[in-house]
Amino acid sequence: MIRCKRVYEAPEPEDGQRVLVDRLWPRGIAKAAAHLDDWVPAVAPSTALRRQFGHDPAAFDTFRTRYRSELAGHPEHWQGLLARARNGTLTLLYAARDTRLNNAQVLADFLEDELDRSGESSSPVCYADRFP
Repeated sequence: MIRCKRVYEAPEPEDGQRVLVDRLWPRGIAKAAAHLDDWVPAVAPSTALRRQFGHDPAAFDTFRTRYRSELAGHPEHWQGLLARARNGTLTLLYAARDTRLNNAQVLADFLEDELDRSGESSSPVCYADRFP
């Protein structure tokens, strides 16, 4: 299971593995107070993409498309997160104020898609019984 949560919210037992997925360290929070299992800045959107988005809701669809493209081009950045999600609850932490339109939500959707895709074999033989 993959969850998303603001890094400023208190940790909970059901968070499982807590991983910060922002490129920049969040303002006003000490590293010890974040209660992280890991910080993976490489999986965050590129600086150029982050600046282009600027947390403008009108630009979110374009941001999502471009960020997913960045993720697809660098599986080495997110494969460790995928392994953690397979083994239990993974909580992606972010600093953005918007709880719906942020990089962690896009990353969570991307990882869920990867989990779904890896659950089935991509061999054409496996699809033989699905089509008339």
